[in-house]
Amino acid sequence: MTLTETAYAKINLALHVRRRREDGYHELETLFAFVDAGDVLTARVSDRDRLTTVGEFADGIDNPFDNLVAKALLALPHPAGLDVTLEKNLPVAAGLGGGSADAGAIFRLVEQYHGLPDDWMERAAKLGADVPSCVRSEMAIGRGTGTQLEPVENDLVGTPVLLINPRVPLATGPVFTAWDGRDRGALPSGVARAIAAEGHNDLTEPALSLCPQIGHVLSELEDGAAWLVRMSGSGATCFALYDDMAARDAAQRRIKDKHPDWWQLAGTLR
Repeated sequence: MTLTETAYAKINLALHVRRRREDGYHELETLFAFVDAGDVLTARVSDRDRLTTVGEFADGIDNPFDNLVAKALLALPHPAGLDVTLEKNLPVAAGLGGGSADAGAIFRLVEQYHGLPDDWMERAAKLGADVPSCVRSEMAIGRGTGTQLEPVENDLVGTPVLLINPRVPLATGPVFTAWDGRDRGALPSGVARAIAAEGHNDLTEPALSLCPQIGHVLSELEDGAAWLVRMSGSGATCFALYDDMAARDAAQRRIKDKHPDWWQLAGTLR
């Protein structure tokens, strides 16, 4: 039996960095959201675990046997091996939680074949701060390092979204290092749209200092009918939310004509 799972692209509709912790991590408050597209993982039962990586961004994975897909397989008990093919459609080091989303998809594949252990949340958290949210890939508020998840009223299901990346990889670590340490306040409360509209991304300025191309992407997205334009995570991907598909598609065509080298993904929020 062959199973297929989409590793849904993760975006941060808002990301508030509250403080640097003594353990080297940062205290966050974020609103996780997921787009209805991303990487695609296909798995079948095998004599042992195998991983094959294909797709546009397969070359961005230096060692496919040391990425989060392989680590997720090692983290979960499964009596038979899984032969996994990862179609890497999302850019690497892009603020989209691509590796975490891939790991989340592995959790769902193993769940379908064998079920998940009771402590799957703890196992996911050990793989990375975004992995627990990516297992279910449902909108949620993340606190702590992002692993403490809380439900939120999702009034944004089906919202048209456009993702743009200038094809410049941007590692998370240097962006957090460049953060100025200033607490700009707590994440707003309310339904998802209100939190997104009233929130912000505290990593935008440090990311811009390392990757000025982000400013060009934001400017292009703001030159349209979007009701929200923001950078996702630590960058360099930026997103725009629209009230109708026609406005999103018009923006996509306009930006593609001007910047055919930029990566794009048009979808809707889950």
